[in-house]
Amino acid sequence: MTLMNVLSLFGGLGLFLFGMKVLGEGLEKAAGNRLRHLLEMVTQNRLLAMLAGVAITALIQSSAATTVMVVGFVNADLLSLTQAVGVIMGANIGTTVTPLMLSLQIDFAAIFACLGLVLNSLPEKHASARQFGQVVMGMGILFVGMNTMSAAMAPLKDWEGFQTALQSVSNPLVLVLIGAGITALLHSSAASIGILQVLVAEGVMPLSSAIFVLFGQNIGTCVTALIACSGTNITAKRAAMVHLLFNVIGTALFTIIAIVLPFASWIEVLAPGNLRLQIAVTHIFFNIVTTALLLPLAKWLEQTACLLVPGEGQASSDMKLMYFDARLLKTPPFAAAQLFKEVQRMGDIALKNFTGAVDCFREWDAEKAAEIEHNEEVLDYLNQAITARLVDVKGLDLNDRDTRLVGSLFHVVNDFERVGDHSQNILEAAQLRSNDGVKFSMKAISELDNLSAMVLKQLDVAMRLFRGQVDDPAQLSPVEADEQAIDELTDALRTHHVDRLKSRKCSAKNGMIYLDMLTNLERIGDHAENIAKSASKAKQ
Repeated sequence: MTLMNVLSLFGGLGLFLFGMKVLGEGLEKAAGNRLRHLLEMVTQNRLLAMLAGVAITALIQSSAATTVMVVGFVNADLLSLTQAVGVIMGANIGTTVTPLMLSLQIDFAAIFACLGLVLNSLPEKHASARQFGQVVMGMGILFVGMNTMSAAMAPLKDWEGFQTALQSVSNPLVLVLIGAGITALLHSSAASIGILQVLVAEGVMPLSSAIFVLFGQNIGTCVTALIACSGTNITAKRAAMVHLLFNVIGTALFTIIAIVLPFASWIEVLAPGNLRLQIAVTHIFFNIVTTALLLPLAKWLEQTACLLVPGEGQASSDMKLMYFDARLLKTPPFAAAQLFKEVQRMGDIALKNFTGAVDCFREWDAEKAAEIEHNEEVLDYLNQAITARLVDVKGLDLNDRDTRLVGSLFHVVNDFERVGDHSQNILEAAQLRSNDGVKFSMKAISELDNLSAMVLKQLDVAMRLFRGQVDDPAQLSPVEADEQAIDELTDALRTHHVDRLKSRKCSAKNGMIYLDMLTNLERIGDHAENIAKSASKAKQ
């Protein structure tokens, strides 16, 4: 084993990990929104949740990445602990795809590298094919790395010192710890299992020892999720604990089976002659059997996690991002989608404040006014928090659709915040009217009611366009026409009111409140039109 062999080993490992990174990023751009919709369909049905975990992990080739994603969703209250348990179990099955491919006697390195090169060379107009080309290229780099590691480890079978050291480590528990340690250091079970496949294939390690290392590797992959749960809420920490419990129980069970029964001999019968496939089959067997045993006991796993991670959790607070978690920045399509939900939440609060402020103007309600004041503080917080996260997401590698979405959200967030400000102004006018006992004529009240109704309709249509409830871009034309009507009505009412002031039919205080209402209602209409335009641009 020379210095060049060592350098080749680490170089191959680097290529393997880089290939997985390229593969994951390509899949996120090519299919990220589909993966997001798949997770959104997860229900209380544990089997469906498990299948979602299998599908997502099989695509992104990393159970650790899936589990970190799940921890982020749980922390953002998007998934319950019950739903997370199923996804986590499925992720363990999904991670068996890479070792299985590595065991096939096919030169995937050459096939994927050539195909990826061809697809990446296509013109810019073939964006989807180029994104798929990145996925294929990542697979090619992954296999090149594995071939490099295999060549670098070949001399180990003839190195007496290594063989002696290996033979001295025969205790199953020590082998389990070695497997867990290697995977924890690499932060990739696929990479560590790939190395194990090479060791077995090159005759460096017998299968009877390798299976215990493999069992430990399943525990080592939990380290990434445990690190990711730092700073999360109690439920997210429990989700990471479920992941650890699943693999510890599975490892304990299979370690006992392998010690008591001729487990290695059974695996050799299932995959005779192909040593890499024997490791892949063991990995598949471990995860499918463990899932089959523990999925019906998912409730017990939840309860055990609650005992190991005690606490009542954090009290619910409006002053936080409810749908976004910083861990989602590792998966840009999910991050963009969840920020979109945060902006939707902000829009709902702004709309509620507007209708509440108008109600308070008609008839003062101190309790409703206090709620509007609190909501205004929430809007100010969300404006700053969402904008900061939009800056983070904008710097990520986004597909064209998400790039347009994030760009439009910058504008929409500001418009919703301004709607909240003008609603606050209306509330202040309502309080002044209530405190001073200001009376308006039935005509003035009718005028303000008509204008308020037009603005509310405008805001409601803009919100529906933004949410995607109205997909027809032609809906923007009525919004623009309504905005013109609001401006014309505001100008007419302002002119008429000035005439009333001149003829002394209205007091100065009444006039000030009336004109403030006109100004704020008209400005809200402007922001509603801006929101509708931003929504239309995001869909182009």
